[in-house]
Amino acid sequence: MVLSLRLSIDHQRGELCMIRIAAMTFAISLAIPVTAVATMADHVRITQAWIRLLPGNLPAGGYAELANDAAEPLVLRDIQSALYASAMLHQSNSDGGMSRMKMIDQLPLPAHARVTLSPGGYHIMLESPTAPVKVGDDIPLRFEFTDGSVATAHFTVRPANAVGPQD
Repeated sequence: MVLSLRLSIDHQRGELCMIRIAAMTFAISLAIPVTAVATMADHVRITQAWIRLLPGNLPAGGYAELANDAAEPLVLRDIQSALYASAMLHQSNSDGGMSRMKMIDQLPLPAHARVTLSPGGYHIMLESPTAPVKVGDDIPLRFEFTDGSVATAHFTVRPANAVGPQD
């Protein structure tokens, strides 16, 4: 009888401890700001996504069309790839017959508008693949926006002579 009473008390203490742990976990989860969690960018569509693979150690170029379906403008602030050590936004332009390229930190996406990443304009420069990349591969890229939302798009690898996503 004493043994069963002791086990019952120990069992009740264990349940009380579990209730306290659950309550503390719940309280801590309420203290974490909601903005710390990235949300899917349902308001952004990324289509016609492709990568031009260049020979040797030359950087690859990423191209796509980004459509902002939201009523508010967005700003693309970062692009990441698990397959490339570096993914950077660049802008190419011609001035007096000379082509120039510069890195840009952000790319505005106006409300209800499209922005095209294309050869000779805005594009993604992908450097230092972490594994061999070949024509036909499907490479996901993660896009982060200043509103905290993210979007992932799958880019198809095309040959060096490609001029569009179907080549």
